[in-house]
Amino acid sequence: MIATDRPSSARDCILVVDDNPESLRFLVDTLEAEGMDVLIARSGEATLELLGEVLPHLILMDAVMPGLSGLETTRRIKANPASAHIPVIFMTGLTDPDHVIAALETGGVDYVRKPVVVGELLARMRVHLANARASYRSRLALGRAGRSLAAIGIAGDLLWCTPQAEGLFQRLDPDWDSNSSRVPLGLAPALAQLRGDPGHGSNVTLKLAGIEIEVALAESDRPEEALFKITEVGEASKVDVLLRNTDLTRREAEVLLWVSYGKTNRTVSEILGISPRTVNKHLEQVFRKLGVETRAAATAVAVRYLSE
Repeated sequence: MIATDRPSSARDCILVVDDNPESLRFLVDTLEAEGMDVLIARSGEATLELLGEVLPHLILMDAVMPGLSGLETTRRIKANPASAHIPVIFMTGLTDPDHVIAALETGGVDYVRKPVVVGELLARMRVHLANARASYRSRLALGRAGRSLAAIGIAGDLLWCTPQAEGLFQRLDPDWDSNSSRVPLGLAPALAQLRGDPGHGSNVTLKLAGIEIEVALAESDRPEEALFKITEVGEASKVDVLLRNTDLTRREAEVLLWVSYGKTNRTVSEILGISPRTVNKHLEQVFRKLGVETRAAATAVAVRYLSE
């Protein structure tokens, strides 16, 4: 989902969470020597606050801390769709297998024992950073391919979705937020029906907030998530209406359609898989061809044609 900014550096950015100043200093020096950017937090509360501002590529989490423990902090990180994708490696001095199991059950991808062995830590980090990059590229490719997809967890929670699905969700439910772990109101029963009884039918069509949508169960290779394609019925026909009534190109008509939904240039760029600058260039052509000067005026023209 569209979330908080990532660091602008091309280098890997690592968040180290530890309440011990000596451990922090050692890890910061070690990771910076490896060419990584390092952020630090000394408590679970500080970690969650920091993640509201920036998303690192990986988190090294002290499992045992006063206040909000590393385990509880990780549960909250994984419950937030904006940060759920970040791999968390636990650092623990405990040897009890039950403790390790509990750490992994919160959503951590791995753990290392204290005192940390530098070579082992770096090797594990490289593996999980590579996996995270591959996963990110896959989802980005889905979005740029125009796929409106949403992944739903076992409990019915929203794990992630492409920008196309996010744009549709915001229209289906004005109270829906991109940082929410729920799906838009009214959509959950259809998802549960398809997931619980896929043999009943491969898709469901329903109407929410005056918008007719089709929900189809897609193939997923992850047993812990169900993948759904959620599309608006007749979306392409709306673009065709604009094409019939104007001299716009198809891409310009697509830009106008999403602008008429109140989307910003950045959101339109993510939905259509083009840069914000390209969106702006298309809008300049839309304004010229429609004989208007503002987004509001262009939207009024689009709404008039679509309502007819």
